[in-house]
Amino acid sequence: MKKSLLSVLVLTSAAALAACGGGSDSEAGDAKSVTLGGTAGPYSDMLNKAIKPGLEEKGYEVEIVEFSDYIQPNNALDNGDIDANLFQHTIYLENFEEQNDMDLSGLIMVPTAPMGIYSNVYDSIDAVKDGATIAIPNDPVNAARTFLVLQDHGLITLDPEAPELTVSENDVQENPKNLEFQPIEAGGLPRAVESADLAAVPGNFALAAEMNLLDALALEDMPDEYRNVVAVTAENEDSELAADLIEIVESPEFEETIDSDFEGFGKPEWMENR
Repeated sequence: MKKSLLSVLVLTSAAALAACGGGSDSEAGDAKSVTLGGTAGPYSDMLNKAIKPGLEEKGYEVEIVEFSDYIQPNNALDNGDIDANLFQHTIYLENFEEQNDMDLSGLIMVPTAPMGIYSNVYDSIDAVKDGATIAIPNDPVNAARTFLVLQDHGLITLDPEAPELTVSENDVQENPKNLEFQPIEAGGLPRAVESADLAAVPGNFALAAEMNLLDALALEDMPDEYRNVVAVTAENEDSELAADLIEIVESPEFEETIDSDFEGFGKPEWMENR
């Protein structure tokens, strides 16, 4: 009888402990742990300063993972190692999806560091002289952005029939300053400020080289397609996390952080017009 009673007590205690353990697991699950990825620099900073605090207020436990290239953040997102990323614009995302047979989704555009025209020779666009050399990106996407900036500031005129997202040197109809274009790899453009009269430097490379965006002679008024997006897998675009990320980016607190900590970043149309 005593042995039977002891057995019952042991089983009851074990069941109670198991129930307590299950409650702890459930509570841990309720913490909604998420992992976000971004390339090292301004966009991992944006995740840490402008997005992570909002998620934590909503009860998430947030880990930020930094990547050193533009390939791994999407690979990690696609295979489930991270839940969302922030580093790429819409055109890059769509091309990457197609080339790598992935199904990813851009949730919302965020303020993005614009391309700038920098110079150690001239102190204004109006001072640019005939025959000036300008280092430009050698990849088609960033080259197109450069030609649009140059047109916006009156240095060239482009074929109005050419699609603006794919314009190239072949679409330059007027070049009154006889600018000499010197295509180089985008990562080398910050150094080209020392060797060329002008250099068109994408914002992410400028910031990585510790350049001040506001030192540019001209900053890009970029099309929204070139603004970075918070991305998730397509199957998660209607998830609670996706909705929370959108709500945080649309919040006044997010914009206040951008204004204070990300000076010079161009805001997407939806943010400018609200």
